[in-house]
Amino acid sequence: MQCEKRIMVIATMEEESLQNSLLFDKKSGFDSQTGIYHSLVRLDEDQKIPTQPNLDIATHVLSHFPPPEEAERRVALIDSATDQRVTYAQLHRSITCLAAGLHHGLGVKKGDVVFILSPNSLLYPVMCLAALYIGAVITTANPINTEAEIIKQVRDSGATLAISAPSEMSKLSSTGVPVLLTTGGGEGGHLSVEELIEKCESLEITEAKPNQSETAAILYSSGTTGTSKGVVLTHSNFISVVTMMKWSVQVSKANDDVILCFIPIFHIYGLAFFALGLFSTGNTVVLMKRYDFQAMLEAIQKYKVNNIPAVPPVILGLVKNDAGGHDLSSLRRVGSGAAPLSNEVVETFRKKFPWVELRPGYGLTESCGATTYFATDKEAKARPASSARLLPYFSAKVVDSDTGVALPPFREGELWLKSPTVMKEYLRNEEATAATFDPEGWLKTGDLCYFDDEGYIYIVDRIKELIKHNGYQVAPAELEAILTGHPDITDAAVIPHEDEAAGQIPVAYVVRAASDKLTEDQVMQFVNRQVAPYKKIRRVSFISAIPRSAAGKILRRQMISQSKQQTPSRL
Repeated sequence: MQCEKRIMVIATMEEESLQNSLLFDKKSGFDSQTGIYHSLVRLDEDQKIPTQPNLDIATHVLSHFPPPEEAERRVALIDSATDQRVTYAQLHRSITCLAAGLHHGLGVKKGDVVFILSPNSLLYPVMCLAALYIGAVITTANPINTEAEIIKQVRDSGATLAISAPSEMSKLSSTGVPVLLTTGGGEGGHLSVEELIEKCESLEITEAKPNQSETAAILYSSGTTGTSKGVVLTHSNFISVVTMMKWSVQVSKANDDVILCFIPIFHIYGLAFFALGLFSTGNTVVLMKRYDFQAMLEAIQKYKVNNIPAVPPVILGLVKNDAGGHDLSSLRRVGSGAAPLSNEVVETFRKKFPWVELRPGYGLTESCGATTYFATDKEAKARPASSARLLPYFSAKVVDSDTGVALPPFREGELWLKSPTVMKEYLRNEEATAATFDPEGWLKTGDLCYFDDEGYIYIVDRIKELIKHNGYQVAPAELEAILTGHPDITDAAVIPHEDEAAGQIPVAYVVRAASDKLTEDQVMQFVNRQVAPYKKIRRVSFISAIPRSAAGKILRRQMISQSKQQTPSRL
């Protein structure tokens, strides 16, 4: 009931914002009476979020494909490794054929959860859109996750079918969930996505398709508190973010861009952008299976790539490494998300690539990957430390964590958000949902920030305790639970350590049993064989006691501060 009330509040937010438009400052977007920062962007009538309730994200995206004649010749996808090309017409046929195969051949129906375990491929957007088209719910996972992590997600999400790359199928063997391979087929009697597409039959859905308020995806994130939780995103969330993406493409005049994708599509950044949003704009996507610096340079040169949505380690790679004779003159735009960029990296990038627009942004899984956007390169250059302005339909508060008071420009506090893109809830986790939303439906991001007097946001630090390693979220609590499970460890704490290449690395502080001779390598091996590579402990220090508050809470900020004082800066 609380979630339904919050959704109704969000649905009327834009109308209320327009009615109150005379009350807030037109320069900053700040309303001193309510403490709310409003987006300064107003969309034209034909750019607004569709309001019809009986609309799903797949139908919405397909409705924006180029018209038939143009779709036959316009390229939607290119595999950078094989040069295989898929036109918009071929993509449309593959989506509807796979949807028919899933529905008629495998009995997938509205509300069923489909678990996808695969690296990037030309089939990934097809799998997502086909499942969504018949009303199924998708949940995606990192292929490098361990078997234990995969099993946990399959069970928590309630998946009834798994689609897996052949190389990852063994991780699903003990789940008991039927497996559809991405390619090949015949192995162990398993069908493949390719076979279902080839056996195409007419698509007739015998039951009602989902409406905007129903669940489209469950993506796993550590969120603003605790360990990994299922972020429930609706069709409305994705339709809203795709609408904003179409607007951003239009204002950037990027309708004919060739866009390089090495961002993992299982991540919200990749899913919203490369599996859904870009195909509503008519752009061409050059797809890489995974990020590789040299392969990226080759792809830029070969396909005349002019737009790269990236993450800080990629930007750092471009700054620090020589292009090796590759022609990068086609590049026009490079975006950056998942973690903040330092001023030094931004300035060095602009000097090295003066013809390229660098546009940092901010978003999180709980907001469907969206929050801010630089509409022009001029804005981005003028404010290199900023994470841009609020996207259309967004409102924000900057809240003092001690007093709960909403703060004006240039005052630091926790960022709270409202938007049609904000998640519905954490899956079957009322406690975490209640801790993340206030009673009026504001999403508490856990990030410390401030706005300036022109509505630009500056992310200062993370209030939440997550560690960001190469854009991935690592929950200290998860690693601490593993550490304290070792028979020779009596207590442990995990904190972030700043790292130029990865952003942050997890560092463990461990209290050994009195007579134990446990080594750093033994501790790291114990943890690292149980977790995905991005969660690995990179350093271990042994101490006599973990500093805790009277209530038993780890004094993590104190530990981080002491660690910085003890470790000389390498900048």
